[in-house]
Amino acid sequence: MNTFHALWGVKTPAEAMAKIDEARAPYIGREVKNLEEQALALVGEDIYVKLVKGYTEKQWGRPCSELPAFIIRRLPLRFTYDDNYFSDPLQGIPEEGYTAMVERMLEGSDVLLSTDYFSDRAAFDAMADRVIFTGRIDEYYGARFGHLAYRSLRFETETLEVPDFQGNAVVNYTAADVPFTRIIEHKHFVFGKQEKTVITREYPAAWTEGDEPYYPVNDEINNALYARYAALAEQEEKTVFGGRLGLYRYLDMDKVVSEALSLSRRLLGEGA
Repeated sequence: MNTFHALWGVKTPAEAMAKIDEARAPYIGREVKNLEEQALALVGEDIYVKLVKGYTEKQWGRPCSELPAFIIRRLPLRFTYDDNYFSDPLQGIPEEGYTAMVERMLEGSDVLLSTDYFSDRAAFDAMADRVIFTGRIDEYYGARFGHLAYRSLRFETETLEVPDFQGNAVVNYTAADVPFTRIIEHKHFVFGKQEKTVITREYPAAWTEGDEPYYPVNDEINNALYARYAALAEQEEKTVFGGRLGLYRYLDMDKVVSEALSLSRRLLGEGA
């Protein structure tokens, strides 16, 4: 509602809903062929231009008119003055941070760092009865059908001599002329009230072999290619695939944890 009020001066949910219906009316009923047309049919031009277009084109490195419509089949509109990003009753990161969570998960296990699984795959596979692979599924199969596409990120981190830079953990920058998509101010998660603050600017980047892959590009071509790799994965007796890269699917962290727990229960049920 704060956004709708800033855009149009509306004060009530009913006024905001009426304004959105008015904005999207010219696009309703048209054939939807791409993300831009889909967004306009969902929210109209004002919200699309202010909040969707610039951010999305930075994120994916191509015009919205060249992105598939299914990426944005729905836009979450909330007619409340609660500015939380989600409606979930519990939000944020683990109380002690992800490091403590991962350390507990790995307690009692042998951990090898800076080690390439593919450098001695047979030996690593022989160490256990089950392999959980969370890397790139196309890399696992030697890209036999071709490489899947990904988007990467570049980070600029800076320590500032002020106690607070932006008053929030994450601020998104949706304008096309701002090269980064968001600024993270880390202390606003769980880290207290230090006299200095640390911020990180996040820049979307093209991905090439050797870069860190962050986002699968779930367009029709890549999803069809992934389906071929998924068919191979179904035939595996020892290896199961998980995570964004193993499943070639965008997953928030709560969904990652949920998927991991479901997989664990299934494997334990199988006696693995």
